[in-house]
Amino acid sequence: MNLKKQLVCGLSGLIFSAVMASSAMAAGVAQFNDKGELLLPQDYREWVMVGTQVTPNELNDGKAPFTEIRTVYVDPDSYAHWKKTGEFREGAMTVKELVSVGDRKGPGSGNGYFMGDYIGLEASVKDSQRFPDEPGNWAFYIFYVPDSPLVTAAKHHPTAECAACHKDNAATDMVFTQFYPVLRAAKETGESGVVAPK
Repeated sequence: MNLKKQLVCGLSGLIFSAVMASSAMAAGVAQFNDKGELLLPQDYREWVMVGTQVTPNELNDGKAPFTEIRTVYVDPDSYAHWKKTGEFREGAMTVKELVSVGDRKGPGSGNGYFMGDYIGLEASVKDSQRFPDEPGNWAFYIFYVPDSPLVTAAKHHPTAECAACHKDNAATDMVFTQFYPVLRAAKETGESGVVAPK
């Protein structure tokens, strides 16, 4: 093989590799099985934790719609993109852990709402190719709720059950960024730490 042919073949290989890497990046971390079910990511606790909310019965006339502590994680590449652009990239994924409200007293810290047991696990994925008709191209999944087994592959949840609330109430692109100080502080700053208010 002459030098010219070697260079062309080498360059073609590099271009192909770059295209494949770019395609993988665009697809994000979400993985699906052949039924279109989202596979449970095993490493989500190594992602960026962006916020936690507590909705106890005591603050909701004894009837909180969701009596739980919710902790939300965002995949690292999507967080990096958010820091740079202030937008959720194609392929962005979040995972939400649901924990019961446990003890109301802590040794040394006083009264409060302390984490109990894990009671649920949910996720959302932004993918315009897979979900062109969903609001914001986001789809929602439930891996586990009380009185049901944990599944490792979840079906796309009906739009009305999750997406509708996000569409009506979320501050940014179907995401409740108004409740996630990590995202608010990092938006378009390139910084992960807290930035002093202007």
